[in-house]
Amino acid sequence: MDLQRNSVGIGQRPALILVDMINGFTSSACPLGTDCPEVVEANAQLLAAFREQKLPVFFTTVVYHNDDQASVFRNRIQALNCLTPDSEWVQVDPALAPVEGESLIEKQWASSFFGTDLNAQLEQAGADSLVVTGLTTSGCVRATVVDGLQHNFPVAVPREAVGDRNPQAHEANLHDMHAKYADVMALQDVLASLRSL
Repeated sequence: MDLQRNSVGIGQRPALILVDMINGFTSSACPLGTDCPEVVEANAQLLAAFREQKLPVFFTTVVYHNDDQASVFRNRIQALNCLTPDSEWVQVDPALAPVEGESLIEKQWASSFFGTDLNAQLEQAGADSLVVTGLTTSGCVRATVVDGLQHNFPVAVPREAVGDRNPQAHEANLHDMHAKYADVMALQDVLASLRSL
């Protein structure tokens, strides 16, 4: 049975974090990826809304510059070794390309916060809450959501803007995040909240 919880929603200056919406995860041509045009489209809608409101936007990608970075993780999931700086797989999906002023954060592990300066950038941007999207729900999205909460941000997850290769893992992690760490919301409800700011 889930604990009683309160819905927190988004604040007056939410930041959008698009977790690993990169070619290596949005294309089944990469061993790490899956075709998910509906997730890309949901992210495009959110991106347009955040840009219209001039709210902070952050992208993440996974890049390995040498054999020492995340060596245990990469030994466990060897397909990660294709994420090298010169690879097309580490580039943001062209449907969601960052524009000037939007940060692209390189990470080596699951959480967008771990080993990066994301928290410092969020503080500098004056963010008071997070909208976390991307791939995959059970992996890097969940890790980022948990760390977002642990950095004391209210976190919202638009259901349609996250995805996973495993449908059961996707649903289980949405349920668990909503029970403990975030408000899992319909995309249209998030967009409505943004319009009301």
